[in-house]
Amino acid sequence: MKVLFTLDTLANAGTEKSTLDIISHFSKDTVAKVVYFYPGYDLKAAYEQAGIPLHFVDLKGKRSFLTGVIRLIRLIRQEKPDLIVSSIMRSNFISRFAGLITRTPVIGTFVNDSYGEIRIEELKRKNQYRAYRFFWLVDKFTSGIPVYWISNAISIAKSNAHALGLKKKKVKVIYRGRESAVFPERTSMPFTDHFKFVFVGRLLERKGLAELMEAVSMVKQKYQGISLAIYGGGAYRKKVEEMIIQYRISDTVTLHGAVPNGWKKLYEAHCFVFPSWYEGFSGALIEAMMAGIPIIASDISMNLEAVDKETALIYKVKSVNELAAHMETMITSYPNMIEMGKRARAVASGRFDIKVIAAEYESFLHSVANKTVNKANLI
Repeated sequence: MKVLFTLDTLANAGTEKSTLDIISHFSKDTVAKVVYFYPGYDLKAAYEQAGIPLHFVDLKGKRSFLTGVIRLIRLIRQEKPDLIVSSIMRSNFISRFAGLITRTPVIGTFVNDSYGEIRIEELKRKNQYRAYRFFWLVDKFTSGIPVYWISNAISIAKSNAHALGLKKKKVKVIYRGRESAVFPERTSMPFTDHFKFVFVGRLLERKGLAELMEAVSMVKQKYQGISLAIYGGGAYRKKVEEMIIQYRISDTVTLHGAVPNGWKKLYEAHCFVFPSWYEGFSGALIEAMMAGIPIIASDISMNLEAVDKETALIYKVKSVNELAAHMETMITSYPNMIEMGKRARAVASGRFDIKVIAAEYESFLHSVANKTVNKANLI
């Protein structure tokens, strides 16, 4: 079976990394090639190192959609794939029309809660809702083209399927995974007078960084010996820098920017904080679980498909007071928190190992190509 995976770019982001991880663990029964449309090469070397063939369409500008469709059609006719698997907005639209014209089955993906209430509120506040509504309508109008969808979480599948008006039994849920063998068992990291929190992820408003900065300032008033290391880049960095000054925590919070293999930094801290407003099924959260680091996470539905009260401290999303209280609990009850981290590691190793995830993904693609999909396993 030959499959074309289409992406907007090869940026160092969750979907692009997960696609790399999954394809890297396919069997020899599946030939996969990745097509990306726009400049963005962060993961190019990693894909090449994994032996995954790449094709760069090289689109530029806002009017590149038609060019993208034409070029993808040419590639489809050249490669003759059995399936196209598309992810991310621009890639989705291009792939749907090219697949329709060439009569190549397309599988769409749900990688984020694109139409959730919190995101809509955020866009309305920024006066971006009108443009967003247009793309929503285009998405809904063309959502019947994919023969099936793959979602990385149950809650995301239900939310997006409802927003797009999809018929039942069209979506397969397959979680994101990581190679558990890569994550060494966490050695005891006691602390005496200094407690290290860590955040790993893109710097975006929806990651809950505003609440995290305020919570750090509150905890700092009681516990002087704390620090927060932030690993990741993004458009929200300037705002984070402003909040660091505003809350007078420049001696506490350090912005390190994006670093390769950011998950390794989890072993240099006592606690991972994940305050997102909405997510896909987060690879960063799975990495924290596999690393065995104690976790504080917001109670968004995607997070709760990975962690629960036995494996993380859960707080109400956007609640600064609850977040700060959990950070204090993490400090004062750390021996119990270490045990919680061990439970999270055990759960992640069993549920989210990439070999299991990739095998499930590959099996579903084969069932679609062979028209043997068991709809009892779909939502």
